Amino acid sequence: MNTSLTVIRALFLSLCVLAGYAVSQVQPDLVHHPSLNAPPALFGILVGFGFGGLLIAIDEMLKGFSLQAFSAATFGLVLGTIIAWLIDRSEIFVYVDQYPVRWLIRLTLFIGFSYIGMVLAMRSNREDFFLIIPYVRFSPRDQPEKVLLLDTSVIIDGRIADLIDARFLEGVVVVPRFVLKELQTVADSADPLRRERGRRGLEMLSRIQRNEFNDVKIQETSLDAGVEPEDVDNRLVRLAKLLDATLYTNDFNLGKIAELQHVRHVNLNELAVALKPVILPGESLRLKIAREGKEKHQGVGYLGDGTMIVVNHARARIGDTVEVVVSSLLQNTTGTMVFADLKNKENGEQKL
Repeated sequence: MNTSLTVIRALFLSLCVLAGYAVSQVQPDLVHHPSLNAPPALFGILVGFGFGGLLIAIDEMLKGFSLQAFSAATFGLVLGTIIAWLIDRSEIFVYVDQYPVRWLIRLTLFIGFSYIGMVLAMRSNREDFFLIIPYVRFSPRDQPEKVLLLDTSVIIDGRIADLIDARFLEGVVVVPRFVLKELQTVADSADPLRRERGRRGLEMLSRIQRNEFNDVKIQETSLDAGVEPEDVDNRLVRLAKLLDATLYTNDFNLGKIAELQHVRHVNLNELAVALKPVILPGESLRLKIAREGKEKHQGVGYLGDGTMIVVNHARARIGDTVEVVVSSLLQNTTGTMVFADLKNKENGEQKL
């Protein structure tokens, strides 16, 4: 327990005891009965201590009850009371003549709808309030909150976790409950490959939650209305609209759906292509020759981003790390092929 909170509680309990003692001296009949032998002061101290202890116990039970939850509960209480009042004013119980019965019905209405309103408000989040009050957004005006909405493919991929750890992405990371459920389904699959992908996705999500720079929230809103339960893509797009979020995905089709509906989205595959280093003829590179090329004298190496480099006269250097000079680039339907020569051609040719 926090030391300062302990001090405050001890001070409050002491004040309650003093208040009980003071009441016993001013109005002893409130805390003492004439048939009791003990002095009124003792009963006043016990009543004060009991009252303070009761409030501290309630405080302890409400430990996880935040100011935000209290505000939501108050809003739900007001909303439920208004609904109960409207039902009562509709004169639906006008034929109930007996006053005690009508009073009991009204009491049940107000208690029931107040409870339901509080529970629904506390189970909801601020985006759900946006549906009730369409022109009000519960977000700071001076610093708008950026929302990063993740789909299943980008979580399994894992590169999003690297970007978050490197602090390239700022904002609140939102993972919908239906995406988490899809990850769990994949992790429990009978197919070993799918099961491995699902488990990797859960590990990546756990890694994202452990980062110190971005808050991670599990979005409970299901958005099932008008959408098939298995239609995860449409629910993601609708949720991105609702939250005014940026959708992060590796799914090309999902990106196109988001684009057609004017939803901001980022495809990490397209981002990786855009960030590939520009290679120009005459540039020197250092890489490892991994295998032989299509021609007998060629060797093939790869850069860190996966770019394939075809090196002339490098077949004999397979397994070695060499320095090469880019000679030409060839653009085709699958991408750009890079051709290079050994910087020291004689060493390669002598080993042929």
